[in-house]
Amino acid sequence: MEQGNKIEQKRYWYALYTRPRFEKKVDLQLKELDIQTFLPIRTVTKYWSDRKKKIDEPLFPSYLFVYANSKEQYLTFQTYGSVRLVSFNGTPTRIPDEQIHAVRRVLESGYTPIVNHYFVKGDEVEIVSGPLVGIKGLVIEHRGSNHFSVFISGIRQAVAVNIEAHNIKLIAR
Repeated sequence: MEQGNKIEQKRYWYALYTRPRFEKKVDLQLKELDIQTFLPIRTVTKYWSDRKKKIDEPLFPSYLFVYANSKEQYLTFQTYGSVRLVSFNGTPTRIPDEQIHAVRRVLESGYTPIVNHYFVKGDEVEIVSGPLVGIKGLVIEHRGSNHFSVFISGIRQAVAVNIEAHNIKLIAR
């Protein structure tokens, strides 16, 4: 019996998927439950027509990492804004310690990391920032290093827009 408790208490890193723009709220709730988390943050400059501002944003939108045992995994679902642990065949996928350590080192190094988004033709996506936020569509073409053409249909008509990868998120493949 004691052997089973030791196994149950073993902690691993997992990726927790959150509602869009809830990463910081979920992170705070989990810390209040004494669950170790890692929310990689980067500082970026956002430009508007009348101003520019430096803001802190999650490196991986809608994701944060939790260091949890099986009981703590269950508690992650009790937080408002959490959706699910990233899983493979119904089992939460462990993230190797080395990968968490590598992301920490990159952030601490002073480099400004750029996240590469992997979208392919046919991916169903949702626009998550900019004036078209909330609109869903299909990736129809890769246009340049980090731009995509997204097909948006409605009322038996369709329009394609060119959009930067950081403004869209994958819904389904």
